[in-house]
Amino acid sequence: MSSNQDSHRQTYDEDHESGRGKQTKVVGLVPAPELPEEIVHKVGDDLPDLLSRFVDDRVHWKIDSVTDPLTGVAGESKQILEKTEESKTQQGWDFAICVTDLPIFQDRLLVVADVNVKSNMAVISLPSLGSTPMKKRVREAIIQMVDEMYHGSSDEARERQERKTEETSKDDDEVNKKGSRQLMSRRLTELLSPIKRVTFSDDSDEEIDVRYLVNSKVSGSIRLISGMVLANRPWTIFPSFKSVLAVAFATGAYALIFPTLWMLSDEYVIWRFLAVMVTSILAMVTWVILAHDLWESPHKANSKFIVRRYNIATFFTLFVGVIFYYVSLFVMFLAAVSLLIPPSLMEEELITSVNFGNYVLLAWLGASFATIIGALGAGLESEETVLNTTYGYRQQKRKEEAREREEREKEEKEYEKTR
Repeated sequence: MSSNQDSHRQTYDEDHESGRGKQTKVVGLVPAPELPEEIVHKVGDDLPDLLSRFVDDRVHWKIDSVTDPLTGVAGESKQILEKTEESKTQQGWDFAICVTDLPIFQDRLLVVADVNVKSNMAVISLPSLGSTPMKKRVREAIIQMVDEMYHGSSDEARERQERKTEETSKDDDEVNKKGSRQLMSRRLTELLSPIKRVTFSDDSDEEIDVRYLVNSKVSGSIRLISGMVLANRPWTIFPSFKSVLAVAFATGAYALIFPTLWMLSDEYVIWRFLAVMVTSILAMVTWVILAHDLWESPHKANSKFIVRRYNIATFFTLFVGVIFYYVSLFVMFLAAVSLLIPPSLMEEELITSVNFGNYVLLAWLGASFATIIGALGAGLESEETVLNTTYGYRQQKRKEEAREREEREKEEKEYEKTR
């Protein structure tokens, strides 16, 4: 096993008796750390049986999995396949599939998967699958990759498998593929953003034989950004920002015991509540980005196209994460004001009858003000905590590489000045 490979390895197999007398084929999965690794481990147990049903029941299928922090350039699959080939050779697999969190492009069209039939290797770009339901999408994509590599260019075998896939899919809840040339089942996402299968001839300059891509730049960008946000796991902001949440709640709870916020919540109309809420969320997102230098400059990057999409994904990752944070504050404030502020006292100050709606509006306003306070606290969090919270593994590596590149450029400029 190579030095940069994770030590964690899992093997999944069909029942020993069911594989007796059959030819054995080993499919190696090489997921990137974090989300790709988690999903591969979830689907691994199901794959031997599904490959037997959807690819070839005359083969005893085994699944091996080795996590590897693959190096490569965002936008290309060549280097990813080269690293996958290293794992395939070292482990002695028959087929190898990399599940990466890197986006891949062809002329700015989003590539979902690439297959090298001659070398029995494939790569699946996890962000290109979109946001949900991820487990089923990855399972179906892996089955299709094995099908492409196993049957190769045999039209007869593919037609036979096409009929078998259609028959098998009828009563299957886990895999709903309708044909052997289709990457995934027909969900609403695939209807709005269809995936196109492209084949390349032997004399083509491409090092792949089959490519699946989203044949629309607009829908492909939406699919990619939603997938990248999912890979960054924005819901992890809440446990990572416990200290920020505590400071915001303590400060906001203290402010809520004074009548000023009571009167404001009674006077505000709904659009003003919404405006204050959106402003507070955007303020926190913007401050965290600026305080920790999370926004990459497109002018300093090799590909402005890719960097812009990473920046958009960063923004929406934080935006979704802060919404989780905001809802948590709202629930905590609602419980606090309901417990601490008697209705009679609030009626005395507001000179009007009070009901549960008043408490909801007060908690809503308190959450907005506390979010702004929390933004200042988030700016004081350690950079490591913020990066671990807002970036997935691949994006953190890109951030480190960008900083190293900038430091080298500064050193070179300083060296030129001293000459």
